[in-house]
Amino acid sequence: MKPDKDRKKDNGPSVRVLRVGEQVRHILSEILARGDVHDDLLTKHPVSITEVRMSPDLRHATVFVKPLLGKDEEAVLKALRTNTAYLQKSVAAKVRMKYAAKLKFLADESFDEASHIDKLLRDPKVVRDLESGEGE
Repeated sequence: MKPDKDRKKDNGPSVRVLRVGEQVRHILSEILARGDVHDDLLTKHPVSITEVRMSPDLRHATVFVKPLLGKDEEAVLKALRTNTAYLQKSVAAKVRMKYAAKLKFLADESFDEASHIDKLLRDPKVVRDLESGEGE
């Protein structure tokens, strides 16, 4: 029987995958905050890198982004995708890995979902149902 550290576990990403994802998130945030990408749209629109999910082999990174106040989300995504090669090169120069991760930019919908759930929970009918069920 193999020791625990060598055994494959199916309970989520490894600590290394999470650590590299967070490192990539910080690097991309710094690049965008400093205005290193020579793109007028990205210079004018502050962008939050909310999460980076790395593949188990660390060759692919899904980057979740949200423009400040959600303004011009599609245009910002297009600008990021247009500048992917530059961003990949910049990240690869700062992260010590065997391969440079391919970046894929997606809109972070989690804020919209949370807002929708909050709105549903504040609905008078739902509030009434929740309050009537408390004493049960």
